[in-house]
Amino acid sequence: MRLLRQMIADQSGATAIEYGLIAAIMSVALISGFGVLSGRVQNVFETVTATITAAWT
Repeated sequence: MRLLRQMIADQSGATAIEYGLIAAIMSVALISGFGVLSGRVQNVFETVTATITAAWT
């Protein structure tokens, strides 16, 4: 019983879990931001390609 109370009172592993959660949240934010950014960059390149193609014809 004493061992169980010591394990519950031990806070040393909490920091590692918090850092893991922060890293996971940042990863999700970066991946979703990259998806939005890549779509916009693709639209810019399509517009530039269409403009150059129209200028050559």
